[in-house]
Amino acid sequence: MRLRTAALFAALALALPLAHAQKVLKYAHFQPAKADQPKHAAALAFKEHVEKATNGSVKVEIFPAGQFGKDQPTMEGLRLGTLELAVAHDGAIATVHKPIGVLGIPFLYDNHEHAWRVYDSAWLKGFSDDMVKKTGIRMLGVADNGVRHFTNSLRPIQSPADMKGMKIRIQPSPVFKALVESLGASASAIPWAELPTALQQKVVDGQENGVTNIIAASLHQHQKYATLDGHVWSVHAYMVNDRFYQGLSAAERKAVDEGVAKAKDIHRRMTAEQDRNAKSILEGLGMQVYVPTAAQVGEFRRLAQPPVRQWAEAEIGKAYVDDLFKAIEATRK
Repeated sequence: MRLRTAALFAALALALPLAHAQKVLKYAHFQPAKADQPKHAAALAFKEHVEKATNGSVKVEIFPAGQFGKDQPTMEGLRLGTLELAVAHDGAIATVHKPIGVLGIPFLYDNHEHAWRVYDSAWLKGFSDDMVKKTGIRMLGVADNGVRHFTNSLRPIQSPADMKGMKIRIQPSPVFKALVESLGASASAIPWAELPTALQQKVVDGQENGVTNIIAASLHQHQKYATLDGHVWSVHAYMVNDRFYQGLSAAERKAVDEGVAKAKDIHRRMTAEQDRNAKSILEGLGMQVYVPTAAQVGEFRRLAQPPVRQWAEAEIGKAYVDDLFKAIEATRK
């Protein structure tokens, strides 16, 4: 009997350190918990890979659909360490790290592949290192938040002149304010979670987002017109609390890095597929869709890019802008 009791205590002694060693990684994102949503499909792939690769030493708990809070609470949680990992758009990131605003400069890339080459280049490491120093948040990867287009409930937008007098919702980011105002509209910063209500109640006439987000929030229900100008290649960044990240073992960090790479690939492919089929998708939802000519897109670029770039140089820092444009040229084919 004593031998059996001793054996039981020995087994418990071995098991307890393992249970104690398990780390919980809370993972927040803002899209619905549906497999057809790029953020959630990516989160599920991350969870599967990390838990398997670490033999359960890291447990991943997913908080979809903004369950962890809106933009600023999520980013503050990530900064303070009450949240370990988040996938958030540039407007949310700007609440704790203003330099992300350089990615809101319009008409930067030639296509999806060009944008991805920039985000997978040495530019990301330099930007992430700077962000860690200033916020304690490490950026592990960048995926797509969809190529951003204008929608509204008033009239078709075929040129910047059609935007004069419109009230356009923007994410809480000053660079988007500069963009919208450079085209003659007025900008209203409204959090993502409040956008459908703002459109329904006519607080604003329109907004700008990618197809993925238009579908996710059913924005088409309150917007009749879409213009596929593709003014900004919007991002979702994969970010981790650096104190948590550095507290992982080398094998656990490797699993997290690999998990982000897998999630990022799924996220990019799903969002890009929707971007490339934007016209048919939005028309299928009952919207009237206009595709500007190359000359019309050039007019949007001529009016919007110089003043927004100048604003970014003055308000964010010329070094941040120059670093990004160097990466853009270095990766252009």
